[in-house]
Amino acid sequence: MSTERTEEQTVAYTVENRVAWVRFNRPEKRNAMSPALNRQMTRVLDELEFRDDVGVLVLSGEGTAWTAGMDLKEYFRETEAKGLGGTRQAQRESYGWWRRLRWYQKPTIAMVNGWCFGGGYGPLFACDLAFAADEAQFGLSEINWGILPGGGASKVAAELLSFRRAMYHAMMGENVDGKTAAEWGLVNESLPADRLQARVAEVAKVLLQKNPVALKATKDAVRRVREMSYDNAEDFLVRAQEAANSFDNEGRKEGIRQFIDEKTYKPGLGAYDLGKQKP
Repeated sequence: MSTERTEEQTVAYTVENRVAWVRFNRPEKRNAMSPALNRQMTRVLDELEFRDDVGVLVLSGEGTAWTAGMDLKEYFRETEAKGLGGTRQAQRESYGWWRRLRWYQKPTIAMVNGWCFGGGYGPLFACDLAFAADEAQFGLSEINWGILPGGGASKVAAELLSFRRAMYHAMMGENVDGKTAAEWGLVNESLPADRLQARVAEVAKVLLQKNPVALKATKDAVRRVREMSYDNAEDFLVRAQEAANSFDNEGRKEGIRQFIDEKTYKPGLGAYDLGKQKP
């Protein structure tokens, strides 16, 4: 028997030690993304983005899946029945929050605890870092039911994988486990499921020690320069650094002061002490 959930219940989150643990919450549907879930994800991202008690956002899933991709019944059949307008609205709602997540104010981590299929590659790529359970399953299953990997999934495969692996992954419709996903570059690391959350919490703790303005600038810079020539990237990064300095010049000064004057830290071995920075 299916579980009836309100729109607000399709996404759950808790905030602990400045980490927001956000979870797709349709475990009975393997966390398939429905229009309702997509709308609620937008609300949750809005709620958390500028909260002072949130420094890192982790995206995971309830139950045995991260997300099985788009809900075939609610996202495809039911929206297509409403015509082109219904389809375009559903696309705006899903692609919209993925885009928001790509340029989110806070560092983001995908914690892939189980299945990650099709449309799930959108939020997977949108997160800055990604960690998976060895047992997780990744797949572009679209080819198996007669469509191409759309919604950005083909772009994600081409961005993160080699040409030959991207072609094989998209054309064959075969799943790969977390270990293979890490080897191929879909995620940063893969580890046993019982160690996954502890590792993500460890990474989040390190991120919380960094200057948040510098983190946001770095996130944006890495995404932007991927599609630039070297000269254009060089110019962009000079301007981006100037903008970051003008917004938070005290942070830069404090890091240099602790290194040169206090000799209390070494840049190559960790972050400067944010607690000493002037507000």
